[in-house]
Amino acid sequence: MTARLLLAVLAVAFSAAPALAAAPEPALLAHQAPLVLNEAASAWILTSTALVLLMTLPGLALFYGGMVRRKNVIATIAHSTAALAIVTVLWFVVGYSLSFGSSGPATNGFIGGLQAAFLNGVTPATAHSLAPGLPEFLWIAYQLTFAIITPALIAGAFAERIKFSASILFFFLWHLLVYVPICHQVWGGGWMGSLGVLDFAGGAVVHVNAGIAGLVAALVLGPRHGHGRDNMAPHNLAFTAIGTGLLFVGWLGFNAGSAWAADGIAAVAALNTILAAAAAAIGWTAVEWIDHKRPTLLGLLSGIVAGLVGITPAAGLVDPKGAFIIGILAGPACYAGAVWLKRAFKYDDSLDAFGVHGVGGIVGALLTGVLATAAINPAAANANLLNQAIGLVAVIAWSGIGTFLILMICKFTVGLRVDKESEIEGLDYTQHGETLHP
Repeated sequence: MTARLLLAVLAVAFSAAPALAAAPEPALLAHQAPLVLNEAASAWILTSTALVLLMTLPGLALFYGGMVRRKNVIATIAHSTAALAIVTVLWFVVGYSLSFGSSGPATNGFIGGLQAAFLNGVTPATAHSLAPGLPEFLWIAYQLTFAIITPALIAGAFAERIKFSASILFFFLWHLLVYVPICHQVWGGGWMGSLGVLDFAGGAVVHVNAGIAGLVAALVLGPRHGHGRDNMAPHNLAFTAIGTGLLFVGWLGFNAGSAWAADGIAAVAALNTILAAAAAAIGWTAVEWIDHKRPTLLGLLSGIVAGLVGITPAAGLVDPKGAFIIGILAGPACYAGAVWLKRAFKYDDSLDAFGVHGVGGIVGALLTGVLATAAINPAAANANLLNQAIGLVAVIAWSGIGTFLILMICKFTVGLRVDKESEIEGLDYTQHGETLHP
């Protein structure tokens, strides 16, 4: 059912390719500018593209893969791999054009146009108007890596119980109906960017977006069988530690690369990223030590990721003092979201997609409105808390409603959850016919 549905959608999309390719190409599309090559910036963004791609595979795959039970490791890594494959093809077909193409009056800044579908009109001599020093092909590749990791983050909320067929359909629809519009609205010339919402590297577009989607998915799917009763401790924290290290290194491309140049803003974004991660690890561990009477490696690792999430919207907009404040607050806030909130409301966000990415992104986005300074980046001159709050409400609403509708489509087409027996046996074998240790 899923295969037939996806093949039908792709067949319709690719049937339009010859017509698009044959269409007269203007010298420059509305979103384009002539390329004025900045070699230093291009070299840095080439490097950053590789670093951000590393975050999904193997970074996130190992981070999440180590946190699930042994019987679900392969299925969890498969989610990150599938997200990479599906989003890459969709980005080429229409995702890039709808995200960063010009939006006409009819869309009111909510979504871009189809001018660059199948990358029509993109040549080695063109640049996107947002980054005239970079070849447009490089800009496309860099922005693709952000689009890839966002749905992969959501998989942490529904790990260990979703059908693989449902995850494929979910990634397909979620990229087109949720990620792409929000990306355009904030970064691609849409209404939130025009309003003055600041999101330097993806606090709202990536982390709040994915975190809210994860929360909705966890609520719709319900808890894992045995949740609150069985031992669901991580099977291999060494995997998780390696994944955290890869995420940390990759995040330098995520945040410092979002300066789109090898300059002073990229430098402060890199330092802020490291500092906030360290501060959040201390903040998370301090609260955990008080709450559980002992610190854990998982807590330190989770704190690092919380700090990375929290600083993302502010990385190139605040000074190091601001980064420290964001980090030291993001750690305890994400601990509260990942531990206390789940305990109070008894929902099963398997790997804390909402607790870390949703909460951390909200904290960072709000503090960006308070701590951003024009002394670091002139773009921060009009930063304010109200605009940040408006942007967050819009992202939360769009992601929450859109995710719920997509899950309902999945439920009534391919189904969402595996059956009880398959879940108990483990998704590695029942969904993929493989095991971690044959």
